[in-house]
Amino acid sequence: MRRRVFWTMPSGLYVIGSRAGDRLNGMTCNWAVQLASDPKLLGVAVERTAVTHELISAGGCFALSVLARTDRDLVRRFVKPAAVDLAESTLNGIRFRTASTGAPVLEAAVAWLDCRLHTDTDFGTHTLFAGEVVDAGFGRGEDTPVLRMEDTRMSYGG
Repeated sequence: MRRRVFWTMPSGLYVIGSRAGDRLNGMTCNWAVQLASDPKLLGVAVERTAVTHELISAGGCFALSVLARTDRDLVRRFVKPAAVDLAESTLNGIRFRTASTGAPVLEAAVAWLDCRLHTDTDFGTHTLFAGEVVDAGFGRGEDTPVLRMEDTRMSYGG
């Protein structure tokens, strides 16, 4: 019952880009929220066993790519660790660029937030990473409808 109730809560669907040294990853995420306005903090909850968790912890940065509603198939490519091709600048065949922190941002993103790790808090199965937003931008324009969990057949209520 609790899981079904969690599924009723509206949430976006994003890709978190992470980097530690020369290791990169992209991961599907639906637990992302603004935590504070001064400084601007973005919170993302990442499962402790995920590659992205390891990279954010070690690299101290992450970027959130906001996707277009029409890109629902793209987000499915990031449910497992990404295949990285540095020569082609792709994660799972999707082109990316490097943000100012070094974290990857998907070229297909409607908008993005680049964050330097501020704090992290252990919540058992997941860690809440709070990142201070150091850069942000739009790729397709502010009026592009963005992807939400309800636009897919995916469901993740923990």
